[in-house]
Amino acid sequence: MVAGDQKYPTMPEVMEELKRMKQIGFPIAAMSLMGYLKNMISVICMGRLGSLELAGGALAIGFTNITGYSVLSGLAMGMEPLCTQAFGSCNFSLLTLTLQKTILMLLCASVPISLLWINLEPLMLRLHQNPDISHVASLYCQFVLPDLAINSLLHPLRIYLRSKGTTWPLMWCTLLPVLLHLPLTIFLAFTLHLGVPGVAVATFITNLNTLLFILGYMSYTRTCQEFFYTPLSPDSSRFSSNSLVGEEWGMLLRLALPSCLGVCLEWWWYEFMTLLAGYLHQPRAALATSAIVIQTTSIMYTLPTALSASVSTRVGNELGAGRPGKARLATITAIALAVLVSMLGVLWTTLGRETWGNVFTQDVEVLELTMAVLPIIGLCELANCPQTTGCGVLRGTARPSIGAAINFYSFYLVGTPLAIVLAFVLKLGFIGLCYGLLAAQVTCALSIVTVIYRTDWERESLKARDLVGRRGSCADEDQITRECKEEEEELLKEKAFET
Repeated sequence: MVAGDQKYPTMPEVMEELKRMKQIGFPIAAMSLMGYLKNMISVICMGRLGSLELAGGALAIGFTNITGYSVLSGLAMGMEPLCTQAFGSCNFSLLTLTLQKTILMLLCASVPISLLWINLEPLMLRLHQNPDISHVASLYCQFVLPDLAINSLLHPLRIYLRSKGTTWPLMWCTLLPVLLHLPLTIFLAFTLHLGVPGVAVATFITNLNTLLFILGYMSYTRTCQEFFYTPLSPDSSRFSSNSLVGEEWGMLLRLALPSCLGVCLEWWWYEFMTLLAGYLHQPRAALATSAIVIQTTSIMYTLPTALSASVSTRVGNELGAGRPGKARLATITAIALAVLVSMLGVLWTTLGRETWGNVFTQDVEVLELTMAVLPIIGLCELANCPQTTGCGVLRGTARPSIGAAINFYSFYLVGTPLAIVLAFVLKLGFIGLCYGLLAAQVTCALSIVTVIYRTDWERESLKARDLVGRRGSCADEDQITRECKEEEEELLKEKAFET
């Protein structure tokens, strides 16, 4: 049973919370759509280069997502509870140190990932993949290698700014590089005749431009100066001494590893479903439909991602500030909004399935299968949106290990066996795989909502105080930002005076 303030939220309180979530979530949803657009541009350009280039590029993109980007993204999420709660408690030393350590952690993780990318071609040949396709995929991976270092900076900086509620500048810093991505890709791939390597170079240049815009914004607003100092305070001295070893690294890793596992387990399951589709009775139609399903879920995932990030920030800030009732209000509001958003997904995939299928294909067999599975995918979204939002609550309360455990048994102990039985034993084909996904999503959503319902918010507030310390409690949400920023400016002035 939920502890703490048990009164039902009033409508003015809910509307105020919705306003705050919109301020954080709308730019994040826009950035997710921009990321989707950037990936689509790359795939379309590789398709224009030829079928071999498209096949090799698709293999490379899937490989880099599974072995690289999902890992870096998941590890970076470990800093989210620390940063959001530290900002809520005005503990800037922990906020800064967490950013520094996360960047270092991701750079270290990039080393083995880069070795794997460099050796993609011999690895694929050992797995009996087509030599020509493997060579094209290997070229893409080699030329996109610098993107690992760029993402090792991008992910932590985005989470760092988001934890402070600074999402609108992030959106604008992302928009212009994405708008330039199409002409840049065309220029490198077609004008300079670089082909697939040109697409890879355009990808990391676009991300580099995004990073430079973010650093430019931070420099302009003096936020960049925070990165280069670590002020001491009574509540945060344990994070300041010997900051590269010891307890603070253990704390970050205890949050980062489960966060990474939770992200990868779900991400990898979609790739596993695609792999299983290749063994079905009619693999061509199944694989084509699988590609359409993945594109559909990628678009629908933008809103749950925004909700998840918003509620994680709000819950973390409020727990850090010592207001468990406000954290509970943010959770209730976000989950209710997630249910409404998921209903829109059901309507879209049910009523608009034929129109949406025609966007991707005119093949009758593929279109019929797509129209059959899209309503099931809509039902998956009915569970996925609350589930993803709930994962944000777990991150905000520094409990990513619970989310990782739920993802594991939902997708691999429930979804996978059921999908295999339905698809191959009962001969339902690709529809059976989709029912397996539905079972996994429903199990995951019910488990996470149950955990959240039983959350003791007063206890979570005390845990936040132990985790990040508390330098004081602000009277209202606006004062979090106002008082913290005032103290931040004082620290910057002191540092400038010392230097």
